[in-house]
Amino acid sequence: MSGGGVRLAFVPASPARAARAPRPVASATDLATGSPQDVLAAGVVVFRPGRRVLLVHRPKYDDWSFPKGKLDRGEHHTVAAVREVAEETGLHVRLGPALAAQRYSLGGHPERAGAPRDPGAQRSKTVFYWTGRAVGDDDVSDYRPNAEVDAVEWVDAEEAAERLTYPHDRTTLTEALKRRRKTRAVILLRHAKARSRRAWRQDDRERPLLKPGQLQAERLVPLLAAYGVTRVISSSSTRCVQTVEPFSATTGWELEQRRRLSEEDVSSKGLARVVDEVLGDTRSTVVCTHRPVLPALCDALGLEHPGLELGEMLVVHLRKNKVAGIERHLPR
Repeated sequence: MSGGGVRLAFVPASPARAARAPRPVASATDLATGSPQDVLAAGVVVFRPGRRVLLVHRPKYDDWSFPKGKLDRGEHHTVAAVREVAEETGLHVRLGPALAAQRYSLGGHPERAGAPRDPGAQRSKTVFYWTGRAVGDDDVSDYRPNAEVDAVEWVDAEEAAERLTYPHDRTTLTEALKRRRKTRAVILLRHAKARSRRAWRQDDRERPLLKPGQLQAERLVPLLAAYGVTRVISSSSTRCVQTVEPFSATTGWELEQRRRLSEEDVSSKGLARVVDEVLGDTRSTVVCTHRPVLPALCDALGLEHPGLELGEMLVVHLRKNKVAGIERHLPR
């Protein structure tokens, strides 16, 4: 199936892994508006070479934990995870494979005795977690303590297991250590909401996004940035180009257009060339295309097609061109 350049070595851990890749536990409504029944938060288990883990100390609770925090209203949980790490530690990170979410009752959260109780103590809390790595400098020696976080330290994994205050954090650490190896992301993205074919009288390749689709495209910018995307490949059709243009314009990464990813020009040979091109690279890459093209593209990558919605993306984490994790996310 290879187009001749790079030998395909993209082997999923399970043949149906992509098709069964779960959406986030919280509903889209919760993520967009917040739920009175559930507090949503996100965090990252950040690694550096040598099995060292980033921990933070909160003076309010006198506890050691991973950098994390509550979602802002309307904020996507991937974006919140990256933002919270930056706010609590000063480091910019990119996300690796997702970890199991933590869920617990706030009333039963093992905060230290005598610590102030959360006013929503009867509600439950869901914390979404990822592994992650710092982008650029990861030195925290000049961190300035504040009322929320008064210490940030890189510690050995074994020491981290002893220092972490809560059992559920130690469970998360155990899982994260199995997924700590450096990966890159290949993101398959279905274009955002466009004008209908019926209403468009011109060349279908020039059919543009509607205003809701333009908003989706804007909201994709921080999602793609969260995974450290530095290469942008798109079908040459207008609706696909417009879906990734805001990200390209914001980050400065070149937008590479490929006719072979369009509905009109797609072919098995052309898709194989795209796959070879992506797998032969080391950069985290987004590939934006159309619903009819995605099944063949997934097949060329050894994945089952999960049926993406407009503007939805499938995040495939690769290590040595083998699948290390799969997620799917939809901007709201």
